[in-house]
Amino acid sequence: MKLSIAKDQLNLSIQYVSKAISNRTTIPILSGIKIEASPAGVTFTASDTDISIQTFSPWDNGDAIIGECTEQGTVVLPARIFAEMVRKLPAEQVELEAKDNFQTIIRSGSLEVQLVGFDPEEYPLLPQIEERNKISFTSDLLKTMIKQTSFAVSTSETSPILTGVLWTATEDGIKLIGCDRHRLATRETPLELQPDHPFQNIVIAGRTLNELNKILPDQNILVDIVVSQNQVLFKLDNVLFYSRILDGTYPDVSKLIPQQFQAEMYVHTKQLIEAIDRAYLFSREDRTNIVKLVMKEDQTIEISSQSSELGKVTENLAMHNHTGERFTVSFNSKYMIDALKVIDSEKVKFGFTGPMNPIVIQPEDETKILQLILPYRTTS
Repeated sequence: MKLSIAKDQLNLSIQYVSKAISNRTTIPILSGIKIEASPAGVTFTASDTDISIQTFSPWDNGDAIIGECTEQGTVVLPARIFAEMVRKLPAEQVELEAKDNFQTIIRSGSLEVQLVGFDPEEYPLLPQIEERNKISFTSDLLKTMIKQTSFAVSTSETSPILTGVLWTATEDGIKLIGCDRHRLATRETPLELQPDHPFQNIVIAGRTLNELNKILPDQNILVDIVVSQNQVLFKLDNVLFYSRILDGTYPDVSKLIPQQFQAEMYVHTKQLIEAIDRAYLFSREDRTNIVKLVMKEDQTIEISSQSSELGKVTENLAMHNHTGERFTVSFNSKYMIDALKVIDSEKVKFGFTGPMNPIVIQPEDETKILQLILPYRTTS
């Protein structure tokens, strides 16, 4: 294999696929990036068996010629040192040449580096997925939906299925759900689905979706999502992102969501985030993260937290359109901030069914987002 490629394009391709490289792999070849040069362009692949990412760079991308292939071939290079070396190359053009024993020479300006590569024949094949089972999202919407749900997944491997986000079809479209038993985040969007669609109870690891979000552009670019029996493929431009679907049955979390409330109120989102963030300083120092909310007779809410060593912080905010009873609830301040930060609405609506029942948070607008947090029982 012998090719020449622009350093910026090489660095970008490596950044894409490196998100699939695991530092803890027990399979040596999976610590490498597979590079395949052809007359049409160059393909980069990385995998940790749970995630596989492949990107293709054509020599002529329509705007410029980024390089050329003078000898077809394939090699696998150790990802960490290869990525660091490419970032530090002195010239804007890079030449890669793989010899018969997979030793690869990297030339840039007056610099020459020799890397010992792996045999590409040992590299695992990417999953084969039929593309008939497909839906499409705009990348900005998909990115937002992942951000609004993936933070709520469990980080404990004792319940592996809860480390993922559930994708399921509804009457109106697709719904994403993240839950760790203490909090729940859902986001639904309208989408026309074919009658034989496969999007029912598919669970994708939250860690995987967070890596996908780093690749998804903010622009309005179409992303195709293809599902097979145990894999899902996200296709955008020249990037393919494969993910394993988690095994197991996701619990029916709909039973956690109250259908009627004993009290409702609206609060300014930004003001509430800032007030809870200030109270969090004291709860963090006391290692409880507990903040208390009191609904008062003068149409305000009191946000407070106290530390046995530092003291107490108290702040009052206006509540709007309050109906029903007045409750005092205590909650995990970090969970509440996480929930509020992903709601892009001037005001949020709170629903309460009792001081020890789930707190439901929704945006003031019609966006179908629902956040649920279980309260804490406190002695005061």
